[in-house]
Amino acid sequence: MNVDKFLEKYALGFTDFSGVELPEANLCGVKLSGIDLSHANLSIVNLSGANLTKANLSYAQLNVARLSGAYLEGANLTKASLNVANLIRANLNNAQLVQASLIRGELIRADFSRANLREANLSNADLREATLRHAVLRGANLNQACFKGASLVAANLEQATLNSTDLVRADLSGANLREAELRQVNMFRANLCGANLCDANLRWADLRGANLSWADLSGAKLSGANLTGANLSNANLTNTSLVHADLTEAKLIQAEWVGADLTGATLTGAKLYGTSRFGLKTDMLICEWVDLSPKGDRSIIHNLNAEDSGDFFNETPPTIRIIIDRPLDPEANFALAGAYFQITQKYQGLKQPPSMEIGRRRTVFTFRVDSDESLFPVAYMAILPFKDAAPTQKSIYTAIEMIARKDIDERLISAQKIHQLTILLEQAMQNVNLIKDATKILGIAAKLNFFQAPTQTILTNSSAKNLIINDNPHFGKRLIDHPQIEADLYEDELSELAKSRQPTLAMVEGFFKGFHYIN
Repeated sequence: MNVDKFLEKYALGFTDFSGVELPEANLCGVKLSGIDLSHANLSIVNLSGANLTKANLSYAQLNVARLSGAYLEGANLTKASLNVANLIRANLNNAQLVQASLIRGELIRADFSRANLREANLSNADLREATLRHAVLRGANLNQACFKGASLVAANLEQATLNSTDLVRADLSGANLREAELRQVNMFRANLCGANLCDANLRWADLRGANLSWADLSGAKLSGANLTGANLSNANLTNTSLVHADLTEAKLIQAEWVGADLTGATLTGAKLYGTSRFGLKTDMLICEWVDLSPKGDRSIIHNLNAEDSGDFFNETPPTIRIIIDRPLDPEANFALAGAYFQITQKYQGLKQPPSMEIGRRRTVFTFRVDSDESLFPVAYMAILPFKDAAPTQKSIYTAIEMIARKDIDERLISAQKIHQLTILLEQAMQNVNLIKDATKILGIAAKLNFFQAPTQTILTNSSAKNLIINDNPHFGKRLIDHPQIEADLYEDELSELAKSRQPTLAMVEGFFKGFHYIN
């Protein structure tokens, strides 16, 4: 069919041109909205500036076609072949390009907003400054494509392959790159704020100066990646592999990276304010100094040498375990949530809810803290909803007092460190009084059996040393629910048990020896 007859039939209202042969045709600027060109041969055709809105181009052959400036909003290009096609500034809003082939296509400044490119092949395609906002590229082949300066805001790139792809200064904020293959990708100064990169493969990626704030990189593989000067503030790096990664002067303020592997990584000049130093693997870590200032302005510099880094970074996170000799029931769970919510409103040190392990007889609450120094004050607050709060808090105060009174070598526990611990504990004590005066939920909790049950509070420091700070003498005695059990224990026996279960000076001193301090 020649071009004139084709256009004449379309003008008469005929739209079904499925399988038509129009190779090398000149259809520049024509209006063909709603046309059916499925399975058509349109290779080397000139459709520059053509209106193909809602056209059916599924399975069409458009190799080396010229579609620059064409309007393809809502068009169906499922499994179409557009290899080496020119789509510069083409408009493909809401277009369907499922499994389409656009190998080496020229797509500069093309608009693919909300387009469906699932499993499409865009390898080696040129998408410089293209718009792919909210586009679906799940499972797409984007290897060695150029997305320099492109907008991929909130795009779905889950399980897509982008090996050696150029994403320099691209905007991928809020994008889904879960389980994507991004080996040797170039993301220099790319915006990945809030992006989902969970379990993504970013080995040897160039992420210099990239914005990864609030991004989820949990379980991601960043071995050998260059993150020099990258912004990882508030990012989730839990269990992330950063083996031999370069994090020189990276911004890691308030990042979460428990379980991260930093073996052989470079961390010199990293900004670490509000970031936990525990729960990390840091063998052969290179770190000469870190920035601990709140704004990352180098106003607080902490210098390190090879020996210091082992003390500063540690694989064991400090924890507080409160073991309750009763299983958690729904009513107690509700009251507990309310109680801890009220506590966190007044005391920021208890910033995260505990992990819970509920057994047939007991409940274990585990609180993770960011420093050894925080163990005592946080435990002082965490026990507050329970009947055992008073003896536990007294034991905490006594432990600090014992260490403060004893004349200890300054190199072990200095007067400055004791003073710091005392201030932290006094702040917690002041907050306890404020909370008791301001909330009724603690009174409600106190009436429930769960909060009256015997408890055991165990502190674990960053050297994995434990200290049982309080052990209720009834703990472990409630084999069955029977009120006679308590009556069977004489008061003098309880007194002896209580004395024997308080931590001794030697126990407390040994526990403090395992502390890793910032200063």
